[in-house]
Amino acid sequence: MKILLLGKNGQIGWELQRTLPPLGQVVALGRDSLDLADAKALRRTVREVKPDIIVNAAAYTAVDRAEAEAALAMAVNGIAPGILAEEAARLKALLVHYSTDYVFDGTGTTPYREEDRPNPLNVYGESKLAGEEAIRESGADHLIFRTSWVYGLRGKNFLLTMLRLAREQEELRIVNDQVGTPNWCGMAAEATALALREYWGRGDSSLSGTYHLSAEGEASWYDFARAILSADPHKEEQVCRKIIPIKTAQYPTPARRPLYSVLDNHKIKSTFNLKMERWDRYLEQLLRPAPR
Repeated sequence: MKILLLGKNGQIGWELQRTLPPLGQVVALGRDSLDLADAKALRRTVREVKPDIIVNAAAYTAVDRAEAEAALAMAVNGIAPGILAEEAARLKALLVHYSTDYVFDGTGTTPYREEDRPNPLNVYGESKLAGEEAIRESGADHLIFRTSWVYGLRGKNFLLTMLRLAREQEELRIVNDQVGTPNWCGMAAEATALALREYWGRGDSSLSGTYHLSAEGEASWYDFARAILSADPHKEEQVCRKIIPIKTAQYPTPARRPLYSVLDNHKIKSTFNLKMERWDRYLEQLLRPAPR
């Protein structure tokens, strides 16, 4: 089969270039060759490639900047997924799209299920929810994978920020009252490929829908930071001696964040026969020193 991958240089997109090729021919495009805000170019590209599967790993992810760039965030996160879904429906192709825990308001105290009512607190979350809704309304076969707190060893993410700051500052102040689940982009890419293999093998369009793609367990940003510094294979380079937990109110940002956004992953595990490890196991796996 032919797979069109968008966002090849993003965190999950980069890993998908490793996990998708066993499934078929992959045409991978980045922002430099396709602007998702350009609707005409988007339609033209899909019609030229004629894929069996479109995997949209591209997104506007600058949560705070989105508050001042709402139109751009909506173009990329809200409108573009709808266009991709329309083109997928026309080709009878499958659309895979990544969404976020930030579609929820965080007032819950137990992991959010797929059918729970979204209520985003910020522009970024609103734009991602708009993209989800446009896909569902298109009638295209689709897999919407909501995930959260994505990290890896490239790009911009909390893991790399903590590793850098631990080498620059003796004291770190990290928010302790926002709770979610850190997710390694490599895990997300592996799970995507396994789910696609299962979906395609069964040929059952009733599997089309929204799924929470998330590791097991939960953590605050403070917990995540402590785990990162503990798993750092080069602790001798750290100058940080203390991590201080603080409240969200002590670290104001332009965009409001949900205080609790853990995603219930039961549906994706049972539907696609996936096994998920705890989030800290994936972190340790990523940072484990390579054998000599």
